[in-house]
Amino acid sequence: MPRSAPITFLATLVALPVAALVVAGCGGGGSATPTPPKTADGRPATLGVGSVGLGKILVNSRARTLYLFKKDSGTTSSCFGACAANWPPLRARGAPTVGSGAKASLVATTMRSDAKAQVTYNGHPLYTFSGDEKAGDTNGEGVNAFGGNWYAVDPSGNQIVTSTSTGY
Repeated sequence: MPRSAPITFLATLVALPVAALVVAGCGGGGSATPTPPKTADGRPATLGVGSVGLGKILVNSRARTLYLFKKDSGTTSSCFGACAANWPPLRARGAPTVGSGAKASLVATTMRSDAKAQVTYNGHPLYTFSGDEKAGDTNGEGVNAFGGNWYAVDPSGNQIVTSTSTGY
């Protein structure tokens, strides 16, 4: 064995943990993990604003990304059955509560065909995505599924459009 082999081996042992720290520090593409929204008095809110890789977006009480469906017509949802299983509607018991960053004047509810209320924001019914595994995930952004495109919602109630779009 050449004399340089132990030094190369030791250098590799030192380099691996350093490389792992660098990769971990990258944070998966610069996305952040938002915290669950709270009302002004500290109670959990139905929705609020969180910061993720896409920027500031609406999130639900578990800090999960909220989406709008372009196929919806005004406040009327077009997402039922298999669609609603993949894109669960945001529900609220009673009046929805609003957390920091969201505008209470833009929050309302609409009645779905199952006679249950769905939360709307700026006239858009809101949904989560079953493909988002944790708070901060935005896997539904730009997806074309169930006859329309899905987009995360910004605090003013508009869709966030990225350059990528995928089929589902």
